[in-house]
Amino acid sequence: MRPILTSLFALGLLTAPAFAEPVDLELVFAADGSGSIDDDELRLQRKGWADALTNPDVLAGIRDGPLGAIAVAFMEWGGPSSQVLIADWHVIRDEASARVFADKLMSAPRGATGYNSISNAIDFSVRLVEQNAHEGTRRVIDVSGDGPNMNGRSLEYARAEALSKGFTINALAIRRPGSGRPGGPGGQPLEDYYARNVIGGPGSFVEIADETQPFAAAARRKLLTEIAGTDAPSSRSASFSRKTGTTLSHDARTRHAGISAARASRPSP
Repeated sequence: MRPILTSLFALGLLTAPAFAEPVDLELVFAADGSGSIDDDELRLQRKGWADALTNPDVLAGIRDGPLGAIAVAFMEWGGPSSQVLIADWHVIRDEASARVFADKLMSAPRGATGYNSISNAIDFSVRLVEQNAHEGTRRVIDVSGDGPNMNGRSLEYARAEALSKGFTINALAIRRPGSGRPGGPGGQPLEDYYARNVIGGPGSFVEIADETQPFAAAARRKLLTEIAGTDAPSSRSASFSRKTGTTLSHDARTRHAGISAARASRPSP
């Protein structure tokens, strides 16, 4: 009888659901590691996120949450078959835990190859969240890139599936005027393309990194908004109204102010 009970007990342990650690936010950084990003730019992006996560204002925002903790993971994407987990899930509560994650992020080797499958990056990010050991009040995928979706499965379908599962998708458009790099299809501004085709879910928004706002500043601003769970200020971000088909600044939706007004209000360098 004892061997049977022992076996049943062991089976119970194996089949029991894993404990999910509660956090305020589950956040996947889905960063562009494609062929359009050189090694210096890749390091600049990683450092921008690492500095943002260890910023005193960001850490204060994390502590102010109901649970005082967020769970983060960082992946880089390239072509349809190239999604690389750079830093696995890690809970950030304070400066010490933030620096552990930042160090992992900065020390990991480059891995993504090929060109621009944002759709497959979204799918990969969804799986990362669904398979982790955390339970967040909110689930956010933070896409950053310097070009549109070019390969992989339909971006429309990938986005729709993520939203149907309760995810919010935000984006950071990396604009480099004069670089000759692609914006959106047909020459549309990259932030407009991301607003129309990538972001979605409650409070979703596009942040912009360009000559007037370096990547590190954009990353910090974006992270503060995501941790707070509020709409982003319109001076540096935009959302898209699927009802009207227009891009709207967040604090002027009722006035139907376009993204051009947001650009006009930016501070000079």
